[in-house]
Amino acid sequence: MLFSRGESMTATPRLPVTLSVNGEVRTLTLDPRVTLLDALREHLLLTGTKKGCDQGQCGACTVLVNGRRINSCLSLAVMHEGDEISTIEGLGTPEALHPMQAAFVTHDGFQCGYCTPGQILSSLAVIEEIRAGVPSHVTGDLEAPIPLSDAEIRERMSGNLCRCAAYPNIMAAIRDYLGEGA
Repeated sequence: MLFSRGESMTATPRLPVTLSVNGEVRTLTLDPRVTLLDALREHLLLTGTKKGCDQGQCGACTVLVNGRRINSCLSLAVMHEGDEISTIEGLGTPEALHPMQAAFVTHDGFQCGYCTPGQILSSLAVIEEIRAGVPSHVTGDLEAPIPLSDAEIRERMSGNLCRCAAYPNIMAAIRDYLGEGA
């Protein structure tokens, strides 16, 4: 768009958005084009959620919104007014790891660690999806309870990529968390 002499572009209006992030209510004033990922990282300084591909293909930006996992790079922050958002920072602390975090450490479910926050949050969501009876592409019988099989877990975790190929260790961590050993 070209502007004539004397015309100027008007700034995009900023909108207030209130989010509950890791149990803490936070109000931000944002450009409506800001993704949830950028709101978390750049505005709230919660850098555990990673920007990988920025196209929703790698899962490094996975967070939980109202208990369901999403790729935060594909969602605008203003769409989550009043939502409960959980990031890796809300799970545990270095002194008191969440049991899934501890399982990842025990089973070396990470190498470079870049994808690990998204992997951990997805792992927790996968277990809840299966327990809630949400079918996946590999679910055989839609009438029966869904088994916590390796095939189900692998299929559901397929949206979280690990360049280091720590997949067997991630599976072992999930199994350990479930109390099934590895």
